[in-house]
Amino acid sequence: MKEDSYNTKLSLNQQPAGSQQMCRTIEEDALAVDHHVDMSSSTSDDLNLIPPLNFAIVDNGIFRSGFPDSANFSFLQTLKLTSIIYLCPEPYPEANTEFLKSDGIKLFQFGIESYKEPFVNIPEDTIREALRLVLDVRNHPVLIHCNRGKHRTGCLVGCLRKLQRWCLSSVFDEYQSGECSVLHRIN
Repeated sequence: MKEDSYNTKLSLNQQPAGSQQMCRTIEEDALAVDHHVDMSSSTSDDLNLIPPLNFAIVDNGIFRSGFPDSANFSFLQTLKLTSIIYLCPEPYPEANTEFLKSDGIKLFQFGIESYKEPFVNIPEDTIREALRLVLDVRNHPVLIHCNRGKHRTGCLVGCLRKLQRWCLSSVFDEYQSGECSVLHRIN
């Protein structure tokens, strides 16, 4: 695909003067991106469909995982992602950015710091903005990820579960196990 067939936009969400940037958005507008992955002519040896660390289905069109690398790109292509919500402050790697560009996937980055201590507050407005993006079906299918796919991702998924009217004990159980309960309903 030609480099000039993309219009790359980098926009920062509007913030009040003196506040920190909440979300960094990289949007790749593909003029001719084919999201269809033809697997009919492939053999099992041709496909290395390796999901990212801690990958799980959260709900229809919503997935979670740890940080994907190039070994996971073929698997991610099968999801036909529209968007990725990245919850870490570190810059997105060039190889991942190129993958997003080639597949026409939008990246929404929220620079949430990693904390090992319990009860460290994640800024409420940051979680609210990330949750707004998760709930917007125009961003689906969407992958939510941080480094390991556990704490920051788990907090965002936990907030989604509360909106889905889950009881707190079920939200905490899912957070602690790192396994999405929707998988139990599918099987």
